[in-house]
Amino acid sequence: MLVSGRKEPFVPQALPLAELRQKIGVNAYTGSTSGLAPGYLQANLVILPADWANDFLLFCQRNPVACPLIGVTEPGCPFLNDIGADIDISRHAPEYHVFYNGQFDTSVADLSEHWRDDLVAFVLGCSFSFEDALVQSGLTVRNIEQGRNVSMYDTQIACQPAGRFSGNLVVSMRPFTSQDAIRAIQITSRYPKAHGAPVHFGTPAAIGISDINTPNYGDAVDIFDGEVPVFWACGVTPQNVIRHSKPPICITHAPGKMLITNLLNNALSVL
Repeated sequence: MLVSGRKEPFVPQALPLAELRQKIGVNAYTGSTSGLAPGYLQANLVILPADWANDFLLFCQRNPVACPLIGVTEPGCPFLNDIGADIDISRHAPEYHVFYNGQFDTSVADLSEHWRDDLVAFVLGCSFSFEDALVQSGLTVRNIEQGRNVSMYDTQIACQPAGRFSGNLVVSMRPFTSQDAIRAIQITSRYPKAHGAPVHFGTPAAIGISDINTPNYGDAVDIFDGEVPVFWACGVTPQNVIRHSKPPICITHAPGKMLITNLLNNALSVL
């Protein structure tokens, strides 16, 4: 929301990665992962039946900014050594959303009752990874400062269709002064596996956002005088595409509640 004052910064409680993952694995932490596990790559999840997997792989290849592919599992296997052999994709995200025929059905803390032998998990990069780089560079990330989930919005920007998948881009928003926005563009451009540079900044209506104070997902954050909203492609895009494309079943992370991997952000950055 647009405001003129500032609040004291919020600093999320830091936990060692192993302890945080253990808490998530036993459903003792189900909140947003923004600002947690600094330095480690956070990931979006899309889990589909094997007979839909090739179409979605093609969709990721055609839309690498929205869906930066980190890895794909074998059918029925919830593990992927590339992101960490100790990570169980079916229980190490804080919350999952289950869709049937494109319609949201339920939210669950783990997939013990939903996992199937034909499910393939896609692990996709997330903008929470570059938030750490922004903070390390001295920039203020408002959703972290205010202890809120990031603001996410549906847009009118069409993704490139692939097979049975099509739909519009979802974006995440972080406000900055014009000077800091330029710096944020420079920093995030080095992280293509975390959505890279912004896709838009300035007037929200130009990309189909009618009310900046009412995000479609996540929480509203304050936008102070002299700041502009900056928009990055978001890993919630597949959830929008799922609603449009209607696979018989699909499971994703809950918006803002990511799978935290063992990969280091800097290992995937480009100079």
